[in-house]
Amino acid sequence: MRRLSKTRFLKLAVALVLLAVCGVTAATVTAAGTPSDARYYVALGDSLSTGYQPVLRGEGIETHSGYVDDIYLRERQHAHDLELIDFGCPGDTTTSLLTGIGNYALAGRLQCDRSDGSQLNAALAFLHSHDEPGKVPLITIDIGINDLNRCSALPDPSSCLQAGEQSISTNLPRILSELHEAAPAGTDFAAMTLYDTYLGKRAAAGATDADAEAFLDAYREANATITADDATAGFHTADVADAFDTYDAARAAWRGTQVAVNVARMCGLTWSCAPPPIGHNIHPNDHGYRVIAREFELAIGRLASAPARIHQRSLRLNTDRAAQLGQ
Repeated sequence: MRRLSKTRFLKLAVALVLLAVCGVTAATVTAAGTPSDARYYVALGDSLSTGYQPVLRGEGIETHSGYVDDIYLRERQHAHDLELIDFGCPGDTTTSLLTGIGNYALAGRLQCDRSDGSQLNAALAFLHSHDEPGKVPLITIDIGINDLNRCSALPDPSSCLQAGEQSISTNLPRILSELHEAAPAGTDFAAMTLYDTYLGKRAAAGATDADAEAFLDAYREANATITADDATAGFHTADVADAFDTYDAARAAWRGTQVAVNVARMCGLTWSCAPPPIGHNIHPNDHGYRVIAREFELAIGRLASAPARIHQRSLRLNTDRAAQLGQ
């Protein structure tokens, strides 16, 4: 698998500018291993989009086992010209993804791409520079989980949850509409509903029933907002909340005890119920990321093949370049 990282994309952009200044036809040059007729899967989001998982030492790492990577591998099986551009930034909320304000520590430590002021602006700049029809067949996004999850450490999370719901309902329509407007013709769009990150605490000491109900209500409200905004903006919805059985409170066995189905599901698909030295961590494990990817794949279907005009353009440019070299 070839994954064009944020850092590598910036180097590629600089190389193409230098080539253009020097009078070389940049479109015919392969920089950083990327063919000139490549198409792009563009991903945005928070830590879920980067496959973030905990490690025994440190806070965690970005991996190549996230749902974005799983989608990419599946689509590459028939779209061999597809490259991945992942702008995701762990810790981002709808506000920081939109504006670049907030989440400074994680964004800095993990070298998130805020080259144009925010994750969204970096993605929009990429889309504007790759505006040929069919050039970006897929855009996916997950965002909003940190708007709510950050409330989990508060003694009384109610006002924080209300603010998080308001941020999602205010910021998400703008994020989705700007992506849709900037994308070239022939792009498919997909976003996801959110699983309840607080459910794992139901299996740990200190979680109250009242707080658990407050979080579940907040995620239910946020997911209704996400689904409606997706439909308005022309995005498919990957129903991850349903795949994680987020609202199923029936009883089930887990590790020799009886817990709610949604709690057992959360414990099985994430690190929420992990014993020390990892302990409670909201991020999906490999299985959880595959479940998320599957929901996206069901929503997206198979991407269309590359338009003939892209191949024709590449052939024409390569022919022109061959003629120049023969002079």
